[in-house]
Amino acid sequence: MFDAKKTADEIITFIKKYYKENNMKGAVVGISGGKDSAVVAGLFTKALGKENVVGIWMPCHSKEEDKNNAIELANHFGFELKEFDLTNLYDNYVNQIIALNNPNMDDLVDSNINIKPRLRTATLYYHAAYLSKKNKGLYLVAGTSNKCEIYVGYFTKGGDNVADIQVLADLTVDEVIQVGEAIKVPYHIVHKAPDDGLSGLTDEDKLGVKYSEIADVLENNGNNTDEVVKQRIYVLHEKSAHKFTTPTFRKNL
Repeated sequence: MFDAKKTADEIITFIKKYYKENNMKGAVVGISGGKDSAVVAGLFTKALGKENVVGIWMPCHSKEEDKNNAIELANHFGFELKEFDLTNLYDNYVNQIIALNNPNMDDLVDSNINIKPRLRTATLYYHAAYLSKKNKGLYLVAGTSNKCEIYVGYFTKGGDNVADIQVLADLTVDEVIQVGEAIKVPYHIVHKAPDDGLSGLTDEDKLGVKYSEIADVLENNGNNTDEVVKQRIYVLHEKSAHKFTTPTFRKNL
């Protein structure tokens, strides 16, 4: 039986221990308005103190609801929230690509989706470097990916998979929700259906499988999941293999 309170306490201890052993100061968290970043921000605030956590809300043609949830979360836990609007940067980026290539716009769909998390990751690291210098202590970028997302490769390579410390990567979506409840993340945020804020579809709609089914495959070999769905999850995992390893030539000595 998963003990959410015990797990939350263990994560907080893990953060404190790592920071103390490595003489580090603070954390930068990308705040999306969803549950994963909310739980991460809450855990780091409890581990390091609200004065050592900075949340960055990075709208890019984003929904007002997500902004409101980000502000509510920051007020709830007391950490500083900065808004860094990427909309114009993104638009200029895409416009230059169009000018250079004169592409069929359908061919840019995946590129446009993936450039946003890459721009956000660059923004988080920029702030982390700035805050480290300003406050005379190392700030890390905290990752927000959970175990289910990682398994099926639902992340952008060179984007939201890049972080200095991960605290949800061994937790399924349901476990993240339970930990969020244990540390008192606002209910409607921790139970918010995850989506990309772009397509009008939830993450589960886009994946074609439920996170509970991915968790069943990870934890029970898919014993409670339909065989067709189980095979789709395996295919998603296999198709994402390139995201986990980098082919590297080695010299024969």
